[in-house]
Amino acid sequence: MQSTIELIEERMPGMSKGHKAIANYIINEYDKAAYMTASKLGEETGVSESTVVRFTTELGFDGYPHFQASLKEELKSKLTSVQRLNYTERFSDDASAVRDIIKGDMDNIRDTLASIDDESMSEAVKSILGARKIYIMGLRSSAPLSSFMHFYMTLLFDDVVHIHSNSTNEVFEQIMPITSEDVMIGISFPRYSKRTINSMEYAKQKGAQVIVITDKDNTAMTEHADVKLFAKSSMAAFVDSLAAPLSLINALLVTLGMHRREHIVNSFEALEMLWSRYSVYDVGRDRNTDDLLEEEK
Repeated sequence: MQSTIELIEERMPGMSKGHKAIANYIINEYDKAAYMTASKLGEETGVSESTVVRFTTELGFDGYPHFQASLKEELKSKLTSVQRLNYTERFSDDASAVRDIIKGDMDNIRDTLASIDDESMSEAVKSILGARKIYIMGLRSSAPLSSFMHFYMTLLFDDVVHIHSNSTNEVFEQIMPITSEDVMIGISFPRYSKRTINSMEYAKQKGAQVIVITDKDNTAMTEHADVKLFAKSSMAAFVDSLAAPLSLINALLVTLGMHRREHIVNSFEALEMLWSRYSVYDVGRDRNTDDLLEEEK
């Protein structure tokens, strides 16, 4: 698919003087332009707001909001960490940053819920339940998601492998035994992890079922996937917004748990005994109760 920037570059020779000014600014300052209003972009390029709107419609977009959304989506996989840091300049103060980021997370979860594919979720559950061994992989900013998922999956299943390493060789050493009886769950969001993509390709070549948890279709992350689960992930400055992906993983875990209830009960009964014996958790006591006990002594 042709990117928005490529489209602008292709159409540029035939543009008017005003439209060329807009095009040049977007190409050179795309990380800033994506978050400007049509009015602000007009100010920066010396044209009117209506000229900016006409520029986007002549490119084939429904209007400026449609154009801006397209540019933002592309930026998620292109911006460097430094460019992402500059994104915080749009906040006027600490309070506005907090409210904007939390609102963004809420919007991401709402959008994810609205677009959830029940059939894909059911297919993912079926594949996992029928697998001999389950491999879970998420690197870099997706590593906490894969760790969280692995923690609970070990309560549901006996043979779960968490692939995690900074070395490409070590990654392939961990995934090498995968077979057609197994399933691999790959998790990654922009900018997509190449090692995760390569590992999913290898798993697919070995005949394993491949489940991907990512933000959208038609990317390198979905190329080798049998089942695709999508969660909205926006760019919260230099921090990736992963609230919706975590919520999706929660939903998948609970759904799997409905089919593995007996196994969970047995797992928790054994774990509770171990946790109690070795004081894994601080159960705590009421401060007043402790005081009374001390007085009785």
